Amino acid sequence: MPTTGAAPPRREWHAERWLSVLMAEQRAPEHVVVVGAGMVGLATAWFLQDEGVHVTVVDREGVAAGSSWGNAGWLAPALTLPLPEPGILTMGMKAALSPSSPVYVPMTTNRQLLKFLTSFARHCTPERWRAAMMVFIEANALSLDAFDALAGGGLRESTTEADPFVAAFLSEDERQGLVEEFDHVAHVGGRTVHELVDGDALRALEPALSDAVSHGVLLRGQRFINPGRYVHSLADAVRERGGEVLDRVEVDAVRTAGGRVEVRPVSGDPIDADAAVIASGTWLGRLARAHGVQTIVQAGRGYSFFVQLEQKPANPVYFPAQRVACTPIERDDGVSGLRVAGMMEFRRPKAPPDPRRIRAIVDAARPLLHGVDWESRTDEWVGSRPCTADGLPLVGRSRTPGVYIAGGHGMWGIALGPLTGQLLAGQIVRGETTGLLERLDPLR
Repeated sequence: MPTTGAAPPRREWHAERWLSVLMAEQRAPEHVVVVGAGMVGLATAWFLQDEGVHVTVVDREGVAAGSSWGNAGWLAPALTLPLPEPGILTMGMKAALSPSSPVYVPMTTNRQLLKFLTSFARHCTPERWRAAMMVFIEANALSLDAFDALAGGGLRESTTEADPFVAAFLSEDERQGLVEEFDHVAHVGGRTVHELVDGDALRALEPALSDAVSHGVLLRGQRFINPGRYVHSLADAVRERGGEVLDRVEVDAVRTAGGRVEVRPVSGDPIDADAAVIASGTWLGRLARAHGVQTIVQAGRGYSFFVQLEQKPANPVYFPAQRVACTPIERDDGVSGLRVAGMMEFRRPKAPPDPRRIRAIVDAARPLLHGVDWESRTDEWVGSRPCTADGLPLVGRSRTPGVYIAGGHGMWGIALGPLTGQLLAGQIVRGETTGLLERLDPLR
């Protein structure tokens, strides 16, 4: 977000920065290295290729190895909202310390995490939520078009229409919370088309819902994907168009010299390029800090697993009060079932999975769905979503000419990844800076 009220040295620094950027961008780059092979990094690579740029994508593990694999796969603009919101504060610190809480903060002395949580709490106000929501409204209006651009470019894996997308509740009071949230979105210029449905009519739409589920909201115009399969398809497309996608390349630093950018792996030879994009998810801060990005990118870990049930829902089902997301999905072995996902856990990205978090999801979802063999669940997964304290992604130029940032999307890297790549490719190749990119400025 653009800085206001800055001291004179800061403004002078900005002037120098933009002059150097304009000089660097007089010539469109021929080769760009993208650090990160998740949805954001690969979508950026694909759209750069669409601009005629040769790309090399590197990842510390491999394609979709992080939060791009096991998430719910929702492309749901109606529910793509800022994570810091007033309701989190009303939940209270005592609840957040419970392993069964939808938002869990283990006791910690980690200074960076404590600094992040303090800043996050400051953004959980109605005023700051409204400011962030205005940015999301603009991004959400464009997000599905970016997926259509990928489809139009020949991407084999497609998106699926959710008709309808169902939000389900145990009471009218529970449902009213989501309806009021849609009202708040409307007050800042958004519009969420929804329909209320109750009882038998709701269960006729989704027979997997239990008799305890009494109230629902139907959303139109939403989509979903199998995220792991989609991101692998995107990697295949990048390769087929002449790009390189290299696994197990851990980057130690991104540096510049003589007007060139050098991506230096921990082991192996440096990769020389005209520009680089840091899209390394939860690890973004480690590489981006040297290029002026001071925003903390904190791991917000989510959990998921796969279950089979007597009658699989045709469309995603969301239980907002329990913060449990269910997506019909087909595994790579052809078995169909339901991916059940949830939780936000602020802790180290490589900390061991906490089995209490899986149990909390099972306990929350069990009364809501019938015909599920909960104890035969498979594919238990935990992934670290890269979160910022203000809930907004970091997308755009860094302080260093030729080095760009793409990350910090929190829960919405899948939904907003292609739009991020589209916007950033335009900035890298043609110097385009939209109002949306200004709001996502990594140097804010």
